[in-house]
Amino acid sequence: MGRHYDLAIVGGGIVGLGHAVAALRRGLTVAVVDRASSVEGASVRGFGHLCITGQEGEARAYAELGRELWLTLAVEAGFWLGEVGTVVVAQAPDELAVLEEFRDTRGGHDVRMLTPADVRERVPVADGVAVGGAFFPADLQVDPREAAPAIARWLDAHGVDFFWQTTVTGVETGRVHTSRGRVSADAVVVAVDHEVDRLFPGIAEAHGIQRCGLDMLLVEADFERPLTAPVLTARSLVGAAGFAHTPGVDALRERLATERPDLAAFDIDQVFAQRPDGSVILGAARRCGDDVPPFQSETAFELLLEGARSLFGLGRVRILERWQGVHASAADDFLVSSPAPSVRVVSVTSGIGMTSGLGLADRVVDELFATAPGVLTAAGAARSH
Repeated sequence: MGRHYDLAIVGGGIVGLGHAVAALRRGLTVAVVDRASSVEGASVRGFGHLCITGQEGEARAYAELGRELWLTLAVEAGFWLGEVGTVVVAQAPDELAVLEEFRDTRGGHDVRMLTPADVRERVPVADGVAVGGAFFPADLQVDPREAAPAIARWLDAHGVDFFWQTTVTGVETGRVHTSRGRVSADAVVVAVDHEVDRLFPGIAEAHGIQRCGLDMLLVEADFERPLTAPVLTARSLVGAAGFAHTPGVDALRERLATERPDLAAFDIDQVFAQRPDGSVILGAARRCGDDVPPFQSETAFELLLEGARSLFGLGRVRILERWQGVHASAADDFLVSSPAPSVRVVSVTSGIGMTSGLGLADRVVDELFATAPGVLTAAGAARSH
């Protein structure tokens, strides 16, 4: 580890990789340090659904920049990306009303309302289930198990040094102390998602960082035909920032909690995303706290399966895998803190790391290296391809 780098990154998930991409675009030398042997955290355990349309404010800006970067990286790093949009299924009039309110805010180009027949044409929901819906054409989809590892391989092939299976014991200006020795760099980014408290407990406490565990399933089922896009339901609307200011969302949230307290108790968000091999990711049941217990409730999984059977009119559903993903959670969507000169602690604290992480990372690298001569922004690099 005798080489000196322009940027050292602690954490090899999508946010850390995003910083490496942004630095590489600017001609900087980069090292990435991670205690795992490969990308194994939240970046590979989610839906691979890049929900650009559902974001608001700062998150929306990062998501829109990230969209550009995802499109470019898919070609360069050689992984599957679908410009497939998102289908939101409304199963009751108040759900459809919230979607219409969202359309009125965003405009018909970003939010296209769907009739029941339109919904059925796009995704194989059961007859009579949908009273309508919406389509978000700007949204993207990747295979979560493929995309981030492919980006890591691409970075490695283009000169970024990776130090896997290496534990970081401390960070200061110009230095990262690890179990394999010291990494020196002009700037350091710590992007360890929910594990901020391992290195910077004061920052984690000050920002109210918690862990949010997601219980999820991979299934094989006899869908009438493949899903053309990830599918969201009303339970996604009440949690998405973009819908927070729609007039009807509070009443919808109350109605959902009253009608199905069992789903509310497990904080069930019914999302469905089909991978290129045909298997479908179902999720998620959420639990947030200072720690996430490793014990998963079978009742939560049964509720997720019930939602799939009801929405799509499925008979037999074969469970292929169960797993738990964990991401950082806090009142604010993002954490960017500077505990020392040229050191940044960066985390997406709202469960939208895949959607917004690349854009956030690009902005952080911009700020860290604003005075570097001859830099090329990642957005500019994306447009030049």
